[in-house]
Amino acid sequence: MARKTKPIRSDIAWSTPDRIEVHGKSLPDELLGHINLGDMAFLQILGRMPTPPESKLFNAVAVTLVEHGITPSALAARLTYAGAPESLQAAVAAGLCGLGSVFVGSTEGTAKMLYEALPPGTQGADLEKTAREVVAGFRARGAIVPGLGHPLHKPVDPRAPRLFQIAAENGFSGDYIKLEQLICAEAERLSGKMLPVNATGAIGAICCELGLPWKIVRGIGVLARAIGLVGHILEESNNPMAVEIWQRVEEEATAHIRPGG
Repeated sequence: MARKTKPIRSDIAWSTPDRIEVHGKSLPDELLGHINLGDMAFLQILGRMPTPPESKLFNAVAVTLVEHGITPSALAARLTYAGAPESLQAAVAAGLCGLGSVFVGSTEGTAKMLYEALPPGTQGADLEKTAREVVAGFRARGAIVPGLGHPLHKPVDPRAPRLFQIAAENGFSGDYIKLEQLICAEAERLSGKMLPVNATGAIGAICCELGLPWKIVRGIGVLARAIGLVGHILEESNNPMAVEIWQRVEEEATAHIRPGG
């Protein structure tokens, strides 16, 4: 029996020899010189231009994730570039491969957690009760609540309150942000530890306020961190550290088995 074919369809973009349209807008005439990179990302993801408040908040979220120092993703990019300097894109890809449940990707985990606890359109929910149920569920599974705690930024991750402030200033301080803050308080109460809402937790909550699907929230971190990694690779090309890191780790890691070690 012949397979029934499925229509192949995309609503994103099309082009002819003299025209390029993206989500119904002329790239040369309506987008180039008129919108910034964050707004273009918003348009590409949601298929519409952001409102001014959405633009300010979405761009703040993206800027937050561009850079955070010599992180594992930056190290992976630098080390890959040291081995394959002819392939900048491979070095960026190597760094992006490490964006998961621990680094950057916890934005997705937070958004998924909040949407499951508070489905879109829910009104009048008992947020304190919901927060208790969420934390209890994670503890029962022996799982870590995403978006909480940071190895360096204690007792406050300075990015989170600033993001929440920007959200409030632009009319997006709703139940998802409140629930995230209540989950933080409940997790700290039960654990007896400082578990501040970190940047990815704040971003996950804000993405829910913006109505972004949880399954693409990690993508915002990917697009932002790619920019940061390009910066690290340029610095690596001008002032290398990767070979020194490799040699130093090699020497220290094997010092105990070397003669005289």
